[in-house]
Amino acid sequence: MADDSVTLTTARTTTARMTTARTTTARMTAAPTIAPDDLEGLYRALALPRAIENKMLLLIRQGRLAKWFSGFGQEAIAVGCAAALEKEDWLLPMHRNMGLWTTRGVPLKPLFCQLMGREGGFTGGRDRTFHFGIPQHRIIGMISHLAAMLPVACGLGLGGRLNEDRSVALALVGEGATREGDFHEALNLAAAWALPVLFVVENNGYGLSTPASEAMKVVDIADAAAGYGMPGVKVDGNDLVVVMEAVSEAAARARAGEGPTLLEMKTFRLRGHEEASGVKYVPKKLIEEWEGKDPVAAFARKLDERKGEGFAARLDAELKQQIDALAEWALTQPEVSGERDTERAALFAPARREDGSAASSAGGASTAGSAAAPSAAVSGSETQLRFIDAVSAGLDVAMQEDDSVILMGQDIAEYGGVFKVTAGLLEKFGRDRVRNTPIIESGAVGAAIGLALTGFKPVLEIQYADFITCGFNQIVNNLATTHYRWGSPLGVTIRAPFGGQIGAGPFHSQSIEAWFCHVPGLKVVIPSTPADAKGLLLSAIDDPNPVLFFEHKLLYRQKKGPVPDGSARVPLGQAAVVREGADATIVSWGVGVDWALEAAAQEEGRGFSVEVIDLRTLVPWDREAVLRSVRKTGRLLIIHEAVRTGGFGGEICAEITELAFRHLDAPPMREAAEDLPIPFAKALERDIHSAAARVPASLRRLLEY
Repeated sequence: MADDSVTLTTARTTTARMTTARTTTARMTAAPTIAPDDLEGLYRALALPRAIENKMLLLIRQGRLAKWFSGFGQEAIAVGCAAALEKEDWLLPMHRNMGLWTTRGVPLKPLFCQLMGREGGFTGGRDRTFHFGIPQHRIIGMISHLAAMLPVACGLGLGGRLNEDRSVALALVGEGATREGDFHEALNLAAAWALPVLFVVENNGYGLSTPASEAMKVVDIADAAAGYGMPGVKVDGNDLVVVMEAVSEAAARARAGEGPTLLEMKTFRLRGHEEASGVKYVPKKLIEEWEGKDPVAAFARKLDERKGEGFAARLDAELKQQIDALAEWALTQPEVSGERDTERAALFAPARREDGSAASSAGGASTAGSAAAPSAAVSGSETQLRFIDAVSAGLDVAMQEDDSVILMGQDIAEYGGVFKVTAGLLEKFGRDRVRNTPIIESGAVGAAIGLALTGFKPVLEIQYADFITCGFNQIVNNLATTHYRWGSPLGVTIRAPFGGQIGAGPFHSQSIEAWFCHVPGLKVVIPSTPADAKGLLLSAIDDPNPVLFFEHKLLYRQKKGPVPDGSARVPLGQAAVVREGADATIVSWGVGVDWALEAAAQEEGRGFSVEVIDLRTLVPWDREAVLRSVRKTGRLLIIHEAVRTGGFGGEICAEITELAFRHLDAPPMREAAEDLPIPFAKALERDIHSAAARVPASLRRLLEY
């Protein structure tokens, strides 16, 4: 059976949309996927997801399918949105938007394999139903954390504008998720930046089983638009033509540079949240009322009036036969299986060499997209720079070399950031590339994801690493998982000033790197010298994977050193032996490297030779470098500023004990912060909380064991 066994009429039109009374601004012409006057094409588009729904519901009852999220009764929204837009526009669907995928022309054979967890699906079994993207069809699927994709739509809209194309991004969300922060952050960002984004709320009256009236005081969610300075439109979501008209008008506004629109589609879900949930919580009278407004039946009557009685029924029978055959074929396909090495290799996007070939994804200079990484231009000259100036120099070089590098963050433009790392870059590179964001950590990370999907390399500054918690979901559930789940590289760099020793208290001093080392799909980098700050940052920006780049605030203006001029990279994943020795090994990163070097120098006076390794990259960390050293010295001390319990030092201890136990002359030891929030008083932090003062004694215990 061919992939195109079910075809949709996709006649295009260049008919100009009429200017409505709401605006006098000239509108750009539109070329919808299906012409508004093509009734047969529109009905096929509407009836196809209903035919799939009917088959899936039958398979559920037969026990041949485990789970299904039904959009029964809501098809006009998904179909209308996709039909009204151009094929170059971005679509971000939710669970119940089957019509969006089918109207956009996604091949049905792999789609059915995806839905049924069989070989041949789009994610190879790594995710379910619509949790994936197909960039070639300009579709970016959801994650289960509702409203999370709305900021991604902002990034897609910004990417389109920076690329000077005329695309818009349309993101769907349920009425329940409009209470979540990502909804409000995305609307505010889109309005503030006048982005070409359409926010579509499917208001079906229930968030799972809770009536909307119990979850919110307002009746019309469209009214929220006024608070963000955009139009809010209430739409009959069960009328396909009305949906298309509303989406076309909003898209025309967006293409004309007039910014986003909030469209509230009034509809009803006639099945349960998922089929196993049932609908006992819904009054029977309410279901009967909405059954009378079934969008498929209503359009069938319109088609029969034009084509003759029974025309729609004949199309339904044709579609049913084709969908039945497709579903039965998909169920004969083998269940997904795999190999461990293949799955491991899929976690990170491979780096690209200058010749375009793939390199190891574990480290090394790389670049997202099709452009090759610049060669490591080393002139042989060096300049003495403070740590903070080295970071600034790295950003400057990256932006000079690659126009796709975009800086974002709170107060980073005119103000230069709270630490002044980005001072002067606005004047040099312009407002399009150095962008102040509102105070929206989650929204900013989501927008960075969207930008990366359109070929840019966003570098996002989190004002203080402590505030990264507000964007935690986007980082660990969206950014980190995307490449493994459906293969799209996301070259996003997140810069985060972190660490204590400056008397800033518990909310501006934390060392939180271990949180992210536990999340597959993220790379974690912590430089300790100005040279590494510049070289590692350049490699992080080149890398086609998400990189968290932690910069210690204490080192910003306190540490100075030689930094190679030009664009020399320091590869990710490679530790540095910063002091050679034979009697013990200290492993550390960030400010802990200085503590280690001081303790090693003290022990030299007692006749001991201590090797110090600067890990530099925690994920992936250089096991071989540490193993080589421990096999030589037989003793290991790990130092970090973060608290002891759950710190990354425990991971290193466990690995080295397992891999080099017979080489050890003493148990591996750790020195870390007390398991306490970081106190404000400098004496409490210095004398009780911090590991710094305890490092010399710990090293002596190790040497004398």
